[in-house]
Amino acid sequence: MKKKRGRTAYSDEFRREAVRLVETKGDAVQVAKDLGVHPQSLRSWCRTAARQRAGASTPTRVLLEEENRRLRRENERLKEERDILKKATAFFARDER
Repeated sequence: MKKKRGRTAYSDEFRREAVRLVETKGDAVQVAKDLGVHPQSLRSWCRTAARQRAGASTPTRVLLEEENRRLRRENERLKEERDILKKATAFFARDER
């Protein structure tokens, strides 16, 4: 009976280097054999790296949420200013009568 091995934790540096090797050599299966990593794991790391590179030029969710919060605060401030102007207009209109 074959004993299952536990998950091996690879450092981020090791993963980045493995992805770089795949990008330079082009053969993920051979690089995986050379490094002693399962080929599917290496392919997954390559996909993740590609997604991160593609996402680097687009706003992330965090940035969008931050902008959303800023715009909500600005919207509230503008509503308050509008309400103040409405009340001031009503006050001065009443004095003219």
